[in-house]
Amino acid sequence: MKQSPNTNANATAQSLTSQESCLLVRETLRISANLASNAGVSSNSSSVNDGAAIPLMDENRRMGLMGEEFRESSLKLICCEKMDARRWKYVAEKDPFGNFKNNSIRALSLHTPQSPLDELMAFARSYVVPEGFPDSVIPSYVPYMTWRALKHFFGGAMGVFTTQTLLSSVGVSRNRAAPGAVAINWILKDGAGRVGKMLFSRQGKKFDYDLKQLRFAGDLLLELGAGVELATAAAPHLFLPLACAANVLKNVAAVTSTSTRTPIYKAFAKGENIGDVTAKGECVSNIADLLGTGLSIMISKRNPSLVTTFGLLSCGYLFSSYREVRSVVLHTLNRARFSVAVDSFVKTGQVPSLQEGNMQENIFSFPWLKDRPVVLGSRFKDAFQDPGAYLAIEPLFEKEKYIVTYNPSKGKIYALLKDQAKSDDILKAAFHAHVLLHFIHSSNNCRSSSRSQQEHGHSNLIPTTADFGLHIADSCKMVSTSYGHFKNKAAEQGWRMSESLLNPGRARLY
Repeated sequence: MKQSPNTNANATAQSLTSQESCLLVRETLRISANLASNAGVSSNSSSVNDGAAIPLMDENRRMGLMGEEFRESSLKLICCEKMDARRWKYVAEKDPFGNFKNNSIRALSLHTPQSPLDELMAFARSYVVPEGFPDSVIPSYVPYMTWRALKHFFGGAMGVFTTQTLLSSVGVSRNRAAPGAVAINWILKDGAGRVGKMLFSRQGKKFDYDLKQLRFAGDLLLELGAGVELATAAAPHLFLPLACAANVLKNVAAVTSTSTRTPIYKAFAKGENIGDVTAKGECVSNIADLLGTGLSIMISKRNPSLVTTFGLLSCGYLFSSYREVRSVVLHTLNRARFSVAVDSFVKTGQVPSLQEGNMQENIFSFPWLKDRPVVLGSRFKDAFQDPGAYLAIEPLFEKEKYIVTYNPSKGKIYALLKDQAKSDDILKAAFHAHVLLHFIHSSNNCRSSSRSQQEHGHSNLIPTTADFGLHIADSCKMVSTSYGHFKNKAAEQGWRMSESLLNPGRARLY
């Protein structure tokens, strides 16, 4: 059947009407989506810091953070941080004009509180297993330590009876109850020492990267423990507490000596002769110990002054200990030697030799001291108090896996590590932190010089306030061109760089 022209026209019109309807619906949905997106962006586009045009929503998108829950409040998301299995969000408060308030950064925990049992187990694991367990050890470690613990359990039980028998045999007292009481005091003293040894063993990796410092600290504690033991003669009624304290100190010193002995002998061994070097070294130590014991017996027969004799022997012991750790030449760059190497490179363009770097290392830089000028892998809350300081320098480190800043209120350089940071990134962050520290020190020296000139009436004054943002930007330029050169120079001198010996913190930005 033939269709009339009017019929075809009507069908065409209906088809066009259907297409236009679909197009109209699609356009309506697109416009609605654009309006919703623009509304979200405009609500955050006023997030600026003192005129710096850095929209916070764009920053959050680039960092993978949206912060939807903060969009309608005065709190704005700055960054996120994780350390081990815990995570935090850092937010900052804005005033009615849209500017961030000073010291308004807050840390919001994203992890649920652990049960007391889980916290107790985590605390116990920090004492009895190495960091990174089980990946940090071979499978045979577990059965070995199980049987070793069982052996020492039986050994400790036998010690109670042997000590009591020995004290009774040498005639401590004819009273049958006295040897048992003395033996209990003696065992309590030894038990306190073992507890101190166990607690100090938690230092773990510090025995690797601060080897010389801990070795000398252990010798200081040993002499202190010997002094406390001598004090028992002046206060016999305080024998048990003084003896326990002395034994704790001496056992801590024993842990330090045992933990640092093998790395030191390893530094002297050339080839596969570490066992021979260790055996001969212990033989020399035992011979010297026997000779010293014989000398002390001869001196004691003349009844010398106890305090004078102890003072002279202690001075000789500590001086020998200091010279001992000074004589060790290690090929690795820990924090102290890394600081020496970078400082020399920045000032002279050269990296010191192994001998020079070890001789310039600060032996008194103990790992528990908190006055270190550079903090590697720090927490965000320690490095920044104002959100504006973070937002101002964050673009400078957009291509890096770390952020380096200076906190003038604490006088320290902080290097924050990002989640993707690898071994070389950690080394570069440490290098950058020391370069920035050199710039800050140079600026402070110039300021001191300007004050001195002002006091003497000179007119060529240097500004008294340092632009830390400018220093950070200058350090970024220097690090980008000199870090590779520094690594090559260090390798030529025989240095081996490892981020594990720099002891970076576990906090990471993500």
